[in-house]
Amino acid sequence: MADATFTGALEKDARKIGVFKPETTRLMQLTAENLTCLRGGREVFRDVSFALKSGEALLVTGRNGAGKSSLLRLIAGLVRIASGTLALTGGEAEAAIGEQAHYLGHLDALKPALTVAENLRFWTEFLGPSSGDIEPALAAVDLAPLSDLPAAYLSAGQRRRLSIARLVAVPRALWLLDEPTSALDAASQTRLSDLMRRHLTSGGMIIAATHGAIGLERARELKMGAQ
Repeated sequence: MADATFTGALEKDARKIGVFKPETTRLMQLTAENLTCLRGGREVFRDVSFALKSGEALLVTGRNGAGKSSLLRLIAGLVRIASGTLALTGGEAEAAIGEQAHYLGHLDALKPALTVAENLRFWTEFLGPSSGDIEPALAAVDLAPLSDLPAAYLSAGQRRRLSIARLVAVPRALWLLDEPTSALDAASQTRLSDLMRRHLTSGGMIIAATHGAIGLERARELKMGAQ
């Protein structure tokens, strides 16, 4: 019954949440050819290639240290490309790939002194454009009852859910997710899976670094360290 109630709430608020607006996501393709990454003078990975289209998901797998997180950071523009090419077609010509993507890393970018609502409002204003209404995004991650609570009092799972709310509140086509289910309980993992599937249905793209299944049955796999 809880899952049915959650799904019903999502349907009710669908038009208020950026990720669920198909018209905001263009037909796009992200293409990587022979990417090489160096960090601290050490080669993390080399000759990584893939292509991802609207509505598709790619799971990046591999042993610890294989470069999964580095690949996501490289796509987000946080790490320099040592060699190879990375191109996004069908997006905004004047915007970098990172400006058209959400990056969810290991650390939750929150200010402890700000409330749940204030943290999310900051990110919607910083990342924009958005509808300005953060309530549907908070409801989507089941944090609406805690909107006035300072982030310092949140559990690890609640902090993760607040970070995920940022993905929902501001529409961006590409989601870069590094171990997105980390610290989430079973119910929250189910919510995240539903949000990801809806994002793909609306024409979005997802690249997720993970050591296990995250509820995207049709996702393709890119195994790092197997080149």
